[in-house]
Amino acid sequence: MRNKTKKYEKIILTLLEEYAAHKPVNVENVENQIIADTVRHHYQLVSMGWQQNTFIHDTVFHFDIKQDGKVWLQTNGTDVDIAAELVERGVAKSDIVLGFHAPKVRPYTGYAVA
Repeated sequence: MRNKTKKYEKIILTLLEEYAAHKPVNVENVENQIIADTVRHHYQLVSMGWQQNTFIHDTVFHFDIKQDGKVWLQTNGTDVDIAAELVERGVAKSDIVLGFHAPKVRPYTGYAVA
């Protein structure tokens, strides 16, 4: 289990680093930050800054790796199919839970239910 968790952690962090390198073209003063708790296995990409007089603080992605080794996608604030990207990078489809979907809907997503 530990090896799988480390593998998935590396995949998630690489993915977050790649997405963090992209700056939004419509917002000038925004910084992308990766927030990673590698002990408790929580990972986020957050955009924050200012757009004119409005403070922006958005969670772009939020992943958790649970004790059973499953990757929970808690938030996807993009139009990218990030779960499919995880599969392409080596995360088993049966190890991905779309946490932002209600439990009763998860059996129909093609991914793990919990």
